[in-house]
Formats: sequence, C-alpha cells, structure tokens
Amino acid sequence: MRPAPTLARRRLLAGLVLTSLAVAGCSTDSAPEESGEDLLDAHGLQNRGARTLIEELEALPLADRPSDLLAAVLPDRLDLSDASGRQTSLSLSDEDFYVSVAPFVDTTHDCFHHSLTTCVGELQEQDLEVHVVAADGTVLVDEMRTTAPNGFLGLWLPRGQELALTLTQDGASASTQVTTTADSATCLTTMQLTD
Repeated sequence: MRPAPTLARRRLLAGLVLTSLAVAGCSTDSAPEESGEDLLDAHGLQNRGARTLIEELEALPLADRPSDLLAAVLPDRLDLSDASGRQTSLSLSDEDFYVSVAPFVDTTHDCFHHSLTTCVGELQEQDLEVHVVAADGTVLVDEMRTTAPNGFLGLWLPRGQELALTLTQDGASASTQVTTTADSATCLTTMQLTD
C-alpha cells in the first residue's frame, strides 16, 4: 500500500494541472477570435451579427466605403479581412440566404461571391419592381425596391430552394432562376433589363 501524497506533493500536482490548462488556453486556436475582435473594433463593426453587417455595408454611400476592408458574402457566412491582415468570419442563419443582384442596361462585371466593399453595379439608387416566386408558386416578394448606392439589390431568401426572380423598370425587364444552396452564387450580375 502506497502512502498518501503529502500536502506539498498535492500542491505540486495541482500546479502542474493548472499550468497545463493555462498553456492549452493560449494555443493558436484563440488567435483568429482575437484578430476578429480587433478587426471589428478597428472598423466600428462590433456588437453586430452577420445579417446586420451585410445590410449596413451594402447601404453605405460609395464615398463612405472603407478602402482597407474586404467583406465577402458566402452562402453560409460573411468573411471580413483588412489591410492589417486581421480576419474573421460571421455565420449566417440556417434559414436565410443572401443574394445581391446588380441589374444592368449597358455594363456589368463577373461576380460569384458578393463583395460588399468593392462591387459596383450600373443602376445605383434606382427603383425596380421585384418579383420572387418559389417553385410551388408561392410569391415571396412582390414590391418596389431601390438598389443601394453600389447598384446592388440585396435579397434575403429561404435556403435550399430554386426561385424565379423577375426585375422590371420602366417597361424593361429581366428574369432568371436563383438557387439558394451551399454552392450557389451570392452575387448576380447577369440580369440585363431589356424591352
């Protein structure tokens, strides 16, 4: 039978356990979180969820867009990075899918994942009739909307669906199918309005 550890030995063992836990807590796994908090603080974006940040950044006047911040919308998250090398990601909800549409008449650009701080469309602050219909015929959107200062129209749509989108302005229109799955585009720049 072994003798019970002395009080000194118990303290030594407890100290080793606590030291191990402290070292584990300082691993590189926490670095992106700290970097992300620094990024959000530096750009005045703290205490907001992904949806709120997307809506705020999309609505910024072009002159107010931060030139040192990149904000990309992916199907499941918002990725943020800046010129200092800081980066973070904020998850989107499991129900909502964000797609940003830049209708055009004459000029457009290629885009797959929407950049809230660099993408610019042709029809800035323009009123459009927006019509979104689900595959079962349910009308999800049927109203006038105004494109943001960057020329994009942001739509929150249900995930995992194929939807029919029609945009109309002064008798000119464009229609397309929009999917809201894990590999879908969040940036749509192919809708040319024609008579």
